[in-house]
Amino acid sequence: MTASDLPAADPGLPNEPIPEPVPATGTITSLGGGHGLFATLRAARAAAVRVNAVVTVADDGGSSGRMRRELGTLPPGDLRMALAALVADNPRGRLWEETLQYRFGGHGALAGHAVGNLILAGLSEVTGSSIAALDELCTLMGVSGRVLPMSPEPLDLEAEVLGLGEDPREVNAVRGQVAVASTPGQVRRVRLIPTDPAPTPEAVLAIEQADIVTLGPGSWFSSVIPHLLVPGIVDALNRTDALRVVIMNLVAESSETSGFSMERHIHMLQQHNPALRVDVVVVDSATVPAGKERRHLERAAKGLGARVIYRDVREDDDRGRWSDRHSPSKMAVVLRELARERTQERSTGVADV
Repeated sequence: MTASDLPAADPGLPNEPIPEPVPATGTITSLGGGHGLFATLRAARAAAVRVNAVVTVADDGGSSGRMRRELGTLPPGDLRMALAALVADNPRGRLWEETLQYRFGGHGALAGHAVGNLILAGLSEVTGSSIAALDELCTLMGVSGRVLPMSPEPLDLEAEVLGLGEDPREVNAVRGQVAVASTPGQVRRVRLIPTDPAPTPEAVLAIEQADIVTLGPGSWFSSVIPHLLVPGIVDALNRTDALRVVIMNLVAESSETSGFSMERHIHMLQQHNPALRVDVVVVDSATVPAGKERRHLERAAKGLGARVIYRDVREDDDRGRWSDRHSPSKMAVVLRELARERTQERSTGVADV
């Protein structure tokens, strides 16, 4: 089962109430998948008038994998989660969120399927288009924005992994998002199959017309980097006038990025697409200690054209104990800060730092 197939009640999902101040910017477009994208969208909802989600489509596990294999559709799980993150924050919206995330139990054919996955697959067949189905659900649920797949076709993820054979230097290929996310070896590089897939035109437009574009947090090799393997998406990122923001993970993942420093996370982005340009990298202030580690991270970020800012974005229990999840309310504060800075820069004609 993948992150995109977890129910809303799962404690891994941030469900804290989000304050609703007057938005500081017009449109935020967020790229990613799974839990990381869910948290970012919840934050963006409190910081922008309109929020678009551009979602990975390589999931092959759980309910999404079953529907993908049986129906030949885009895997709906991450798309469903993005919808759930963006539904209107009112009683009707919360009812729809719970319904979308509700998962059937038992042992029959429906066991394990999320209601939202079934609705999305059925509506896609009725309308003849996944985009039309997503737009209809956004309208129905009061979403101010769009949920869009990064590519119009389902994709496969393949990784080069060290440490699976007797020879620790041997590189083995591991195919499938679930296999990559759970491999006991060390992931060196990933690629999409087919190579160089076409982007969804609406996703390209959402990036080009945004005021802020975010990438991350999330599973680095299976939710974040895949966006950089779609040439049209990176072209749009480099062409847009939006402020391009990378939100770093709080900790290295136990499987995909075990032992990775924050600096190495940045190097992985650049390795997978050297053409990528970024403006700001957001790092939790308690995650990277002051000193040499921060200097190395800032040097790596500069290779992308970015500056690093350190902010408190970690969820806590109000008693000083941290979790390994981002706080949507804290991230909303950071997004609003960046939006105000961007507005000021544009009004004064000051170039980006």
